[in-house]
Amino acid sequence: MLNLLYLAAATFLLWYGANWIVTSASLIARKWGISELVIGLTVVAFGTSAPEFLVTVNAAFRGHNDISLSNVVGSNIFNLGFILGLMAMIKPLKSNRTIVYRDGLLLLATTSGILLMAQTGELGRVFGGALVALLVGYLAYLGFRKQAPNEGELDELPDRQARWYDGVILLAGFAAISAGGHLMVTAATSIAESLGVSSWVIGVTIVAAGTSLPELVTCLAASVKGRNEMLLGNLIGSDFFNFAGVLGLTCLLKPLAVSHEASVDLMVLVGMVALVLFLLRTGWKVRRWEGALLVTINLFRWARDFAF
Repeated sequence: MLNLLYLAAATFLLWYGANWIVTSASLIARKWGISELVIGLTVVAFGTSAPEFLVTVNAAFRGHNDISLSNVVGSNIFNLGFILGLMAMIKPLKSNRTIVYRDGLLLLATTSGILLMAQTGELGRVFGGALVALLVGYLAYLGFRKQAPNEGELDELPDRQARWYDGVILLAGFAAISAGGHLMVTAATSIAESLGVSSWVIGVTIVAAGTSLPELVTCLAASVKGRNEMLLGNLIGSDFFNFAGVLGLTCLLKPLAVSHEASVDLMVLVGMVALVLFLLRTGWKVRRWEGALLVTINLFRWARDFAF
């Protein structure tokens, strides 16, 4: 029970810490005359991926490679399975050619590349550098095209100028996600030991769901406001950022060994991405029954992980 409380506290710290970072850093950047395009490409995009990054890096440096990699893989499966499926069940999601053929195919290619590299048994620094370079190239392309990922989130910023205490809030945000990441890894490892399951299973399910809370809340807000394009862009963009940014930077800092369980779930993720792209392309929308299918697949995967 104590570890479950630690897990809840870690989720709270990660969620609020990420929000504090995005809001305060965006206000400070706006005060210094930095465009909202640049804010969206950097502060917002990386701020919403901060929980995944801190948990992944913390686990890697503490020798918990399974939790480190499973958090990223599990978050991406959770985003495309549970969150996207749930949003489609609430209201059918319309897609477009840009989401499918540009962002979607880029995510599929990135995921497939990670799966192929995982067969070597390790994701090293060179591969991490290649992922980061891919992310930088993607951001440069978006900047050239005058587009920002998750730019709709900027509408939620307070209608005011940055003040002196925003710097304090920014530091508090980084402190919160650092503490939350450490607590999340500690609690997840203890829960895995007490339940007699592998750290990979806990990481790919419970930890992944906890670090995906920002995406879930953002998508619920987008659904209520009728911003389907923002919703789909947020999920697919978050998955790409998780791999190219979070996993890439982590591998640059510390190479990750890849277990058999990791390879299996990476195969599941490649299949999930391909299925989502197929659903987005057929009729250019994800219908309610298709959303229910994605949620069912995600729940079945969780049940399989805990059963085996």
